[in-house]
Amino acid sequence: MSEVVMPRLSDTMEEGELAKWLKNVGDPVKKGESLAEIETDKATMDLEAFEDGVLEKQLVTEGTIVPIGQPVAVIGDGSGVSAAKPEAPEAEAVPEADAAPVDDAAPVDDAARADDAAPAAETSAESEPAATPATTAPAETATPAPSDSASASTESTASTSTPVGTDKLRTSPLARKVARDHGLDLATVVGTGPQGRIVRADVEAAIASGPASVPAASATQSTAPQAATVPSSAEDEEVAVSKIRLVAARRLTESQAVPHFFLTSVVDVERMLAFRKEVNAGLESRGIKVSVNDLLVRAAALALRLHPDANSSWAGDKLIRHGHVNVGIAVATATGLLVPVVTDADRRSLSDIATETVALAGKAREGKLKLNEMTGGTFSISNLGMFGIDQFTAVINPPEAAILAVGAASPVPVLRDGVLVEVPKLKITLTVDHRVMDGAIAAAFLRELVDILEQPLRIVL
Repeated sequence: MSEVVMPRLSDTMEEGELAKWLKNVGDPVKKGESLAEIETDKATMDLEAFEDGVLEKQLVTEGTIVPIGQPVAVIGDGSGVSAAKPEAPEAEAVPEADAAPVDDAAPVDDAARADDAAPAAETSAESEPAATPATTAPAETATPAPSDSASASTESTASTSTPVGTDKLRTSPLARKVARDHGLDLATVVGTGPQGRIVRADVEAAIASGPASVPAASATQSTAPQAATVPSSAEDEEVAVSKIRLVAARRLTESQAVPHFFLTSVVDVERMLAFRKEVNAGLESRGIKVSVNDLLVRAAALALRLHPDANSSWAGDKLIRHGHVNVGIAVATATGLLVPVVTDADRRSLSDIATETVALAGKAREGKLKLNEMTGGTFSISNLGMFGIDQFTAVINPPEAAILAVGAASPVPVLRDGVLVEVPKLKITLTVDHRVMDGAIAAAFLRELVDILEQPLRIVL
């Protein structure tokens, strides 16, 4: 008999939500077979069995947030099969003398922030594991209490637990974070988790219920002005933020510490578009269609191979020149931006890149990207041309040293042999980490890229 623990499925993952069980208690499982779907800060991934056997126990329910390394299931020979309903992990009892207030103003760790997506999809209320009981300091302001309807939904739990003081509250880190962001006093929230623990779902229910009469005990704590916790108008609404968007927000904020500069070039893409049309005619029988973005990925990869300084990263007191050219492609999803990576793009054929980008974009939108499909990028491309955007600047995705922003190809009047003709041109803007590249180095790389795009046969040579 062996335990199945919550694995680390991404480089920034600290906890994961067991979104859905794919196997039931008593089901036989084989090594490599999927047991459950795990929602991480970046995507939804499969939890695989590491040995053959029978799923004897499910230790957590669907929707439970589980820290890395905590057991979620038991696989054995079938002799210990339990038909009992799985339960969320319970908090261990802590002697009252050992309980210490938690500074509610202290930063919440990465796990509590549902940190780095991610950039995928977690707008629904979730239950939380009670791996470690937490307490919170008394609130400084009077805040709304849950409505009667919200209280009624937790009545059965409340009746079996004894109210505790605000310095003895059992709360999850994420519940504290959400409550603090909305100015909600946790003392007014009834916990539905194990042993009355307050989880995120309880906080969200209290927020959704709107303002109610403030309990006298809470009102006497402070007379300081209360922060607004309701929309400014009836038409406004609060929208839950996905883990992916939270991660993207943090990463992009970190990116602002990088000294950026920007270089823009205009590319004559008449020959490239004609080349793409010819290539697609040749690949039609194979069901492959090359996009403009595929040409950009391949061209950028070739330029990076010729200019290794552009394929580098800042590492504190040194530079790292990457041996592989891995190009990330920004993909918009319903829950935020993801950047799957085309590895070794300088060594792959154009048809291979086209097939890979379609597969990666589909997985990104479905939240099915694997860890190795969205890590290890050395350069990124963000293309908004399909939205009719002429030009924009993109934000670097650390630790990469550059990102290329691509606009739409638009007809521009050009004089040729005394005749005015229309020529399709597009603007590309390179955002550069000045710590890694100076202007001349970045300009040389961009000039090389423009040359490859304007002489498209170089893309396949």
